[in-house]
Amino acid sequence: MKSARLLTAAVCGAALLGAGACAPLRGYQGYVVDADLVNSVQPGVDNRESVLQTLGKPTLTSQFNQGEWYYVGRATRNYAFNDPKAKEQTTLRIRFDDKGTVTEVTRTGAEQIASINPSDKKTPTLGRERGFFEDLFGNIGTVGAPGTGGGPGGP
Repeated sequence: MKSARLLTAAVCGAALLGAGACAPLRGYQGYVVDADLVNSVQPGVDNRESVLQTLGKPTLTSQFNQGEWYYVGRATRNYAFNDPKAKEQTTLRIRFDDKGTVTEVTRTGAEQIASINPSDKKTPTLGRERGFFEDLFGNIGTVGAPGTGGGPGGP
């Protein structure tokens, strides 16, 4: 009777430990959006300096000019050793005119996340396929050979 209870307790303990290992890991990366601060940025009123003081440094800026600032935050979840999957994402885009005044504040969500599926683990190239041994030993005898441009026999 006592060993049956001990066995039941051990099985329950192992089940609890196993269930705890499958608990989702949650994470957050990027800008933490504060709705009150975001709503305080007004088009036509604020400029780059006031946005910088209110929201802080942007996550990224536009590449070609200083016309847009982006604040990006993403909540993720994964189990054990799996890759994290985005559950929520908030992207805040602030546009400026040439004088640095805010012209538009746009907020988007997870619908902007693009899912790509690469076709293979190598980049397709034109030309012939080379094997491992051709890559390893392919240059033997070509360095300094006549007509290759190197060494004393070259042009």
